Amino acid sequence: MKRPGSDLPRDAARLSQGDLAGLIGYRLRRAQQELFRDFAASIPDLSPGRAGLLMLIEANPGVTQSRLAQAMALDRSTMVGVLDALESRGWLERRKGSDRRTNGLWLTRAGRVTLARVKRRIADHEMRVTARLSSAERERLLVLLGKLCPE
Repeated sequence: MKRPGSDLPRDAARLSQGDLAGLIGYRLRRAQQELFRDFAASIPDLSPGRAGLLMLIEANPGVTQSRLAQAMALDRSTMVGVLDALESRGWLERRKGSDRRTNGLWLTRAGRVTLARVKRRIADHEMRVTARLSSAERERLLVLLGKLCPE
C-alpha cells in the first residue's frame, strides 16, 4: 500500500510542522507510526503488542493473566482474548496457579521457537530503525523514554 503523498517529490509532500515539531507527544506518535510500519513489514505474522506479551511471559514464566494485563496496561477482558489467540496458535499454555483462582502463563516449545525467530527479526528491525543514532544516542533515548513511562 502506498503512503499518501509518496508519488510527490519529497519537498512537495512535506508540510511545515509549525508548533507540532516542538511537541513531545506528536514526535513520539510519528516515531511510533514509522516503527510500527517497519515492524509490520518485518514481522507480518505478529503485532508488536503480541510480541511484547510473549517476551514478558518468557521473562516471567508463570506470570498471572492479571499481572500481565497490568504490566501491559490492558484491561483483563482484552487480555483474555489476546491470550486465547496466542494459545490457539500453540505458543503459550495456561496452568492452574497455586490458589486455584489464577492461571499462570508459560511459553510452549513452539512458542519458544517462534519467539526466538521473532527476536532475531526484531533485532534486525531495531538496527534498521535506529541506524541514524549512535549507540550512545540509542542508549540515551532508552533512558529518556524510560523517564516518560516509568514502570
